Amino acid sequence: MRAFIAFCLFLLLSIPLAAQKQKHDPLTPDQQDQIAEAGIDPVARVDLYVKFIDEHAETIRGLIKRAKTPARAQRLNYELEDFTTLLDEFGDNLDVFSEREADVRKSLKILNGGVARWQSVLHDLPSEPGFDLALKDAQASMNELAAQAKQLTSNQEAYFKEHPDEKNQDRAEPK
Repeated sequence: MRAFIAFCLFLLLSIPLAAQKQKHDPLTPDQQDQIAEAGIDPVARVDLYVKFIDEHAETIRGLIKRAKTPARAQRLNYELEDFTTLLDEFGDNLDVFSEREADVRKSLKILNGGVARWQSVLHDLPSEPGFDLALKDAQASMNELAAQAKQLTSNQEAYFKEHPDEKNQDRAEPK
């Protein structure tokens, strides 16, 4: 009986450890530090996310022309999953900046250019069985981010046209 209880206790304690090992972050520790240093500065964070997503897009672009092998398909699957995670994380950040009425118009111009580049990379990537699902997920996240960036650009232009005294702010302050 004691052995059974000890075994059950071992299983209970090992489950969280196994779950922790599976969590993967698409950002390197250095990139995580850069995001942390940017803190709540919306312009710096937008610029960093664009830079990091560009790096992942270039990695994907570099894999497009390689010979079709199972290793390439696995690597593309992995890179597309990271790319999708970054797009979603970036979208979450844009939601926060939008709620705060943070002035990120300059960075949105850079973002909109990035969106066009990223869509091009995904468009140039032919679908293959080894990464088809990851590609579809990346395209869906890309479409969501593109729509979000377009809407945020429109909202920002309207808001700061109506509130010119609040230009270049990190967040709207109650008056």
